[in-house]
Amino acid sequence: MQIFISSIVSLIIYLLRHGETTSSRTGGYCGELDPELTSAGTKMAEAFAAAYSSQPWKAVFASPMRRTIATAKPLCQAANLEMQLRDGLKEIRYGKWEGKSSEEVKREYSEDYVSWLTEPAWNPPTGGETATEIASRASLVISEIEQTYKDGNVLVVSHKATIRIIICSLLGIDLGRYRDRIHMPVASVSAIKFGDRGPLLEFLGDRYHLPEELRSLPGS
Repeated sequence: MQIFISSIVSLIIYLLRHGETTSSRTGGYCGELDPELTSAGTKMAEAFAAAYSSQPWKAVFASPMRRTIATAKPLCQAANLEMQLRDGLKEIRYGKWEGKSSEEVKREYSEDYVSWLTEPAWNPPTGGETATEIASRASLVISEIEQTYKDGNVLVVSHKATIRIIICSLLGIDLGRYRDRIHMPVASVSAIKFGDRGPLLEFLGDRYHLPEELRSLPGS
């Protein structure tokens, strides 16, 4: 059961997290690392396109990583739209934590790890990015979309932390709580409508476009 929003008199931005990768399955820190989708991840992308291709789409924006490009591709092909890549939609840079598990990071960078867990808005992973820095670069893409498309549906394909931070920024949620307040599983889609009273969350983290065998897969 996919969710459609009936009216397109306003701009509606759909935020789609990429499909499964080996890192999302195991839970390792993966920001600048660039893994491919797994076979299940590819099926997730195809399932989204099958469910949502009947919607009228104005544009598709994506992070320029292999996992996001591959997730956006089936919908772009179905809707006959060119994918627009934006660096501002990339995942958080985890710096020296890239490729490591949380247990390894806790052991090797314990002070930074505790600071990041406590206040990620201002404390980055060792050598990485803060939530405020991600919000700053991602907001430029959202502003571009708002200025270019006054109504209709626009798809944004991005990453777990980045999408959560975008949602917090738009809804006025403390950026330091993005990890605590919003769950964003792989291949989930959220929608925000832009109306006269500002951004309105229509739905969050929906995965009913996926068949049950994909929704039940373990992973973050």
